[in-house]
This record gives sequence, structure tokens and C-alpha cells, in this order.
Amino acid sequence: MTFNPEDLIQSIVDSLGRIQPVEASELPDISLYMDQVTTFMEKAMEHAKRHPTDKVLTKTMINNYAKNRLIPPPDKKKYDKDHMIMLMFIYYFKNILSINDIEKLMTPLSENYFHSKGNISLEDIYTEVIGLSMDQVAPLQSFVREKYSVSEKISEDAASRGASESDCEFLQIFSFICALAFDVYVKRLMIEKLIDFFPEPDPKKK
Repeated sequence: MTFNPEDLIQSIVDSLGRIQPVEASELPDISLYMDQVTTFMEKAMEHAKRHPTDKVLTKTMINNYAKNRLIPPPDKKKYDKDHMIMLMFIYYFKNILSINDIEKLMTPLSENYFHSKGNISLEDIYTEVIGLSMDQVAPLQSFVREKYSVSEKISEDAASRGASESDCEFLQIFSFICALAFDVYVKRLMIEKLIDFFPEPDPKKK
């Protein structure tokens, strides 16, 4: 395992800078059938795939979301802009939260803001959340550099104890991953504690 440390860290930092969430204005203003929804999501979130063959959202996933009340059911088999916004939220949540936790988060959105006629629309919320999220890119880039710097010290310590170059490289990457993983673990715990304050969805409404 041979790598250039500076190239690696710069690649990660650059990839954070290329994150571009789908803006509300980019979401279709017309209602879509299921095939059109999955096609749009595949194209819109292609940059977020780990592997080219990965699926962003499948028909089965979307049907299950509607069945489990994560999103309101489609109107005559068509999904409108508010449905697409809900699916965008779910796409980000599904990699870190359980279905039950996602339901607790999405139910208030669905009940209070889906097709809202009030002063606050689902699109307003989505736009604000995207803006807040993008404000975190620069701090995250600094965080990555900081944790990588710590992993370099671990590699240097291993080298001073006679570890081989390949072992030092592995320990540096391993410790870097551990630092990032611990951050994710702690943040997930915080998110779950916040979700626990939400009321359980009423099963009678399912």
C-alpha cells in the first residue's frame, strides 16, 4: 500500500469542496411517475455513489417509504416536488438512521408542511437546510486536515519503534479512519438522543 500523503489528504479535501446538494430550483416542477423519479434521482445524486453500479433509490425503496409513511402516497401514481424533497431528505438519512428514526423525523414534515398553504413550505425548509449544510464544508475540510495530522504522528511514532514503511502507512490510514469513524459515532448518538424527544408516530394514521 503505497500512497502520497499530501495527495491523499488533498484529494479528500477537494472532494468535500465538490459537494453540491440538489437545489430546490433543480427539482422537477411537474409530477413524475416512478420510473421518472428513480431516473432523476440516479442522475442528480450520481456524484454521491461509491460505485457506478450502486442504486440511489429503487422502486421498492420508494414504495416501502410510502407504505411506512415516510412520505405521503403518490397522487394517481405521480410524485410531485414535495415528494421529491422528502425523498432527498430520506436519501441522506437512510445511511445513518433506522427506518423508525427516519419516520419520527419525516412524520412532522409530512403532516405540517407537505403541500402546506401556510407561511412556511417544505421547499422553504429544504432550501434553508441545504444552506446550513453547505456552511459546514469549510469547517469539515479543516477537521479532516486536523485528524490527518494526528494520524501522521501515530505513523511517525510507529516508525521510531522500528515499524516497516508499509506498516507505518497502514497505521496512518487506520488511525485516520478511526478518528473519522468516532466522530460519526458520536454525532449519530447525538442525533438519536434528539430524535428520542420526538413523539412516536400515531399507528392509527398509517
